[in-house]
Amino acid sequence: MLMGSVLVQTSCLLILSNIFMTYAWYGHLKTLADKPLYIAILVSWGVAFFEYVIMVPANRFGFTALSLPQLKILQEIITLLVFIPFSWYVMKQPLKLDFLWAALCMVAAVYFVFRGS
Repeated sequence: MLMGSVLVQTSCLLILSNIFMTYAWYGHLKTLADKPLYIAILVSWGVAFFEYVIMVPANRFGFTALSLPQLKILQEIITLLVFIPFSWYVMKQPLKLDFLWAALCMVAAVYFVFRGS
């Protein structure tokens, strides 16, 4: 299988799993803030289940053409790309220049883990 195809398909699955993960980790802070903690935990576990249903196949598929460090850096980049819009749009947090600097550091990390491929 072509590296590009694996990278695209893995990335798409990881984006979807990250949407679930981000909500499971942080969405309850807004949507369940008035509920007891155990409700937030149970809802988050339920959402995280779907994240794992997508993430585990994504990593297995990705590992057919990517190294473990490449998969990890790809995951972190996708997490950042999902988290920033979530933080701004859903959680109404201000965008900061520090997000740009963090993103540039992640781009450098991508360069270093993929440069030998």
